[in-house]
Amino acid sequence: MAELGGTPIVLRGDEMQLSRGESVEDTARVLSRFVHAIVIRSGSHENVVTLGEHASVPVVNALTPESHPCQALADLQTLRQRFGGLDGLKLAYVGDGNNVARSLAIAGSLTGVEVAVAAPAGYQIEGDVPAHLTDDPVEAVRGADAIYGDVWVSMGDEETADRRRADLAPYRIDAELLAAAKPETIVMHCLPAHPGEEITAEVLYGDRSAVWDQAENRLHAQKALLEYLLAP
Repeated sequence: MAELGGTPIVLRGDEMQLSRGESVEDTARVLSRFVHAIVIRSGSHENVVTLGEHASVPVVNALTPESHPCQALADLQTLRQRFGGLDGLKLAYVGDGNNVARSLAIAGSLTGVEVAVAAPAGYQIEGDVPAHLTDDPVEAVRGADAIYGDVWVSMGDEETADRRRADLAPYRIDAELLAAAKPETIVMHCLPAHPGEEITAEVLYGDRSAVWDQAENRLHAQKALLEYLLAP
């Protein structure tokens, strides 16, 4: 926001009237009188939907347990930079079928990117998603232009961390899995990464990693989104 010439205002939940019982609806109405856009990360997808329905300014979903569309925008930008276009590409997401996997599937369906999600039973994306779902990581990465990973233990998963690591261990992105894809296949990760868990250090820091371009593109993609929403 600062690079675009605006003023960012960062508000934690405990700094707002929400912590004193104000409704999400009223918060939307008040903030809309103060700012030109609202960007929110929330543990409740429903609250973000409600905020958007009652705000009179654009509301950007920066992350919920259900979706992570801003991350997907930066990922599409990274793929386009690397391959010159998006239509016809294949992306294989390997690991926990979470909000990132779901948003990639939706974004891929809108831009011509085939998305395959490899996850074990109990960790696969739920609902009707436009992706090929499998429990076989080798099947998912076969013919893929990009292999994508995310952490196995997110905020709120601490109590089941050991079980999650054991269940997801076969889905680690390593040299062997990368070898099952094409020679030009790149590796992506939305960070923070835990080398040795969901991805090996060899792959994360290797010459086929696009992770750092991907991280930088979060800045550029979100600037583009704000410009699109706020341009006169």
